[in-house]
Amino acid sequence: MNTHLISTDQGKIIPYKDYASYRQLVGKKKTVLVGGCFDLLHYGHLYFLQQAKEEGDLLIVALESDEFIEKRKNRKPVHTQKQRAEILSHIDLVDVVLLLPFFKTDAQYYQLTKTVSPDVILITKTHPHLERRKKQAALIKAKVVEIDLLHEFSSSNIVRYATVFGD
Repeated sequence: MNTHLISTDQGKIIPYKDYASYRQLVGKKKTVLVGGCFDLLHYGHLYFLQQAKEEGDLLIVALESDEFIEKRKNRKPVHTQKQRAEILSHIDLVDVVLLLPFFKTDAQYYQLTKTVSPDVILITKTHPHLERRKKQAALIKAKVVEIDLLHEFSSSNIVRYATVFGD
């Protein structure tokens, strides 16, 4: 797999461990937090990001690690986390791509929520951890916005299709 990056947009891509020092630069902007893998970017992702951006001034994407995809999605990532971050950083809707390490516990996600301290957390209505996200938001008095998932678009379907019809 080619790990070369086309260009680096370090202004938007921030390792999670460095976010606390970045947070002070956010100022009074209304921040929106979303999370995900974004491995095979498709129309459903774009729709999700657009809905998120409409909720605030600054859109932060918490980008899951390669290990997360391997262990939780039970497959190898198509793109590395750095490549996925690079792709996301070139989307005008996205203001910050936060590179997450592999989180093993809910407590780590709670800490992420406290560290980022968004005004809004946007999530799909069918997300398997919807109730946990609501609890995380309640900790910091953030608003939770639930949107419909575009079921016809999913990375899993794309991977399945490529496996069936690929070389």
